[in-house]
Order: sequence, then C-alpha cells, then structure tokens
Amino acid sequence: MSDESDAKADRQGRDPAPAVTRSMRILGLLAEASGPLTLTEIASGLGLAKSSTANLCLALEAAMMVQRVPLGYQLGRRTIELGGAYASQFSQVREFYTVCETSPVLVHEVVQVAMLDDTEALYLARHEGSRSVRFGTPLGSRLPAALSATGNALLMAMDDADVAALLSDQAPFPRLTDRSIRDIPDLLVKLAAARDRGWALDDGESFPGIVGVAVPLEGWAPSDPSLALGVALPVAEATPGRVASVAAALVDAAARLTNPLSAGRSRA
Repeated sequence: MSDESDAKADRQGRDPAPAVTRSMRILGLLAEASGPLTLTEIASGLGLAKSSTANLCLALEAAMMVQRVPLGYQLGRRTIELGGAYASQFSQVREFYTVCETSPVLVHEVVQVAMLDDTEALYLARHEGSRSVRFGTPLGSRLPAALSATGNALLMAMDDADVAALLSDQAPFPRLTDRSIRDIPDLLVKLAAARDRGWALDDGESFPGIVGVAVPLEGWAPSDPSLALGVALPVAEATPGRVASVAAALVDAAARLTNPLSAGRSRA
C-alpha cells in the first residue's frame, strides 16, 4: 500500500468529530441510567479524564441537553423538545391525539405510539386518557419487540422469515416476567394468532399484572416508519369484553390514521 493510501485509510479510521461523538455517548449514558450520574461516573463510562468530561458536560448544559442536579447530571429539557419534534414530523403522530380524544373508548385510556428500532419497540407519543390510575411506558423508553404488544404489532407486518432473521441473535428472549416467551417458535405462534384477529396481545409478558393490546399502523408516506398503537390495562380490569372493546377501538383508530391512498387501506 502506498503512503497516500495509508494516509487515506488513517483519515477514514479517525472520528471526524470526537467531541460530538463523546457528547452523544454522554447523552446515551444518561438515557440508560436509572438516575443522575456524577461527573466521575460519566468520565468512567466514557474512559476520559474528568477535566475533558467536565468541558463536554458544560457545553451540553449550555445547550440544555443535560442539566445539573444535586446528585450529578441528568438529561435536559431540550432532549424532550427534540424528541417531540422528531415524533411530530410524522403526520399520524400529529393526528393521533385528535383521534384518541374523539374515540369514546380511547379517550379514557393511556394510548401510546411506538416504532420498531432494531429489535425493540421505541415509544414516541402518549395520550394520557382520563382515568385516575394510569399505566404505560414512558416516552423514549424501549421494550423488546418479541414481548411487548406494540412490538408484536410491529412484527405482524413482517413475514416469519424476516422476524426470525431479525431476532435470531436475541433468543432466548429476556424473562421480564414468568409469562415471558423465550424463543422464536413461540413468538411466531403468537404473531400468527395476532394476524388472524387483527391485533396483538401481551398477557403480562412485559410487566407483571399488565395486559397490553396493540395494532399495527402503516406509515403515511413512503419515508415514514411503520408504527403501532397500544393500550396497557391492569390485569384485574382486562376482562375479555374490555380487551375486545379496546382492540376494536384501536383498529378503528388505525384505520382513521392510515393514508387512504396506501396499499393497506386499499386492501381493507
């Protein structure tokens, strides 16, 4: 290899913006943490000196991407604004709240929108509902697609071979509860049942005592991701009648949020 080729390979191997990369890693560490992280903990997670880490945190704090609290650093409010801006660029998310408010069933429920991010369901939007006791997953959080109702709804649109290829490295799936399925054959059975009835069910597989119901939602524009709409119910209230009522309302909401010119609406 020539000197010129060596130099080109060296340039390609370098991080073009190390400060940006390290800042993104700080945001990732804070997002995954169960509480604030100290400067020492962040520096250790990055493998950097505390002085360098402090400078990065100061810049992120000035941009409101992180904020300092008594126990260290946590994500700042700007991350919420950016997350909301990301979700609102999709037509369906903008219309989602109106659809929930005008549904006689969903107006009372916590309804969530999720997208598939690799092998997980990522929660983008949330309608709070009118019930005093609320369940659901915080915005920006994730659940394994193999176990959650929204994740199963997202997988329903895929054929079995693609599901198996996507999740082959994940099996056996994590045991989040004693009802969690562990392998791909069991998941494929669940997905077949979900396709037959038109909605997915999480019968206490993600959280103990919580039943999830969800439906797939085809992207409005070709560039939009496929989404899912889901509701979480306490198991004591998840009677067959209520589950069926919520499922029917979600199916109706998905139909109202589907582009009338899409292939999915045409098939319906």
